[in-house]
Amino acid sequence: MMVTGIALICISAGPTARAQEASAWQGDLHAAARLIAGAARKSGDAKWLRAGIEIRLEAGWETYWRYPGDSGVPPTIDFAGSDNVKSVTMLWPAPQRFADAAGGQSIGYRGDVVLPLRIVEKDAAKPALLHVKLGYAVCGKLCVPAQADLKLMLTGNAGAGDPALSAAEARVPRLVALGAEDGRGDGLSVRSIHRQMDASGHGRVIVEVAAPANAPVNLFVEGPTPDWALPLPELRDPEAGGTSAMRRFTFDLDGLPPGAHAKGALLTLTAVSPGDAIEVKTRLD
Repeated sequence: MMVTGIALICISAGPTARAQEASAWQGDLHAAARLIAGAARKSGDAKWLRAGIEIRLEAGWETYWRYPGDSGVPPTIDFAGSDNVKSVTMLWPAPQRFADAAGGQSIGYRGDVVLPLRIVEKDAAKPALLHVKLGYAVCGKLCVPAQADLKLMLTGNAGAGDPALSAAEARVPRLVALGAEDGRGDGLSVRSIHRQMDASGHGRVIVEVAAPANAPVNLFVEGPTPDWALPLPELRDPEAGGTSAMRRFTFDLDGLPPGAHAKGALLTLTAVSPGDAIEVKTRLD
């Protein structure tokens, strides 16, 4: 079980797993990581354990989302060394956009971020050991690779990490349909998406996002596979965008891998406002 990316240099070795609420921090002054555990959850016949990868960043430093934008690298997460673990689902809290040192725009996190995990055991009557090999990049005035080898025995009991874990889960974008307003958030919705072709045959995509007036909104777009490197959408009319309930974002159809076609491609759109975050999967016309 691995989230793919690049190999990075190890900072320190992993501790021995113990039945505790969190693993020890591993890292340096710029960044450190640990595992935290939360209370188990159940819905119908489904039950899962909860944990999170907590990354602590020095002020002025950042790390990256699953799609890093113009620069940076996404984290690599390997769960293969876990014991009595059937599956792990990784959740990504809503990221932010920030300028990078190369003059581009990157997507990621600053401060303290928790990446929630949902773990299904093979045998609920036995303890589960979560083993995570984490690789991530941290950037400030320069970028450095980091790694952590983390282990934590999961009990399913509530602990000190529950509030941070619950807060991170609340910031995971909700999956909604194109054009849908489900009434659970602050009115955020992706209303439409379509292509425009210019005289030379070059394509541009226009996305309309509804949001509360005066609320800042960010939009991120991912292609159907990680080798798509689509540009970050830009607000078409920044001056009017803050006061209008409808925002129009555009991005050029650049960064497609060789042989890929835009028509019919499954895109993932993530819209983020201060009070809400949604994820929309839709095919391009």
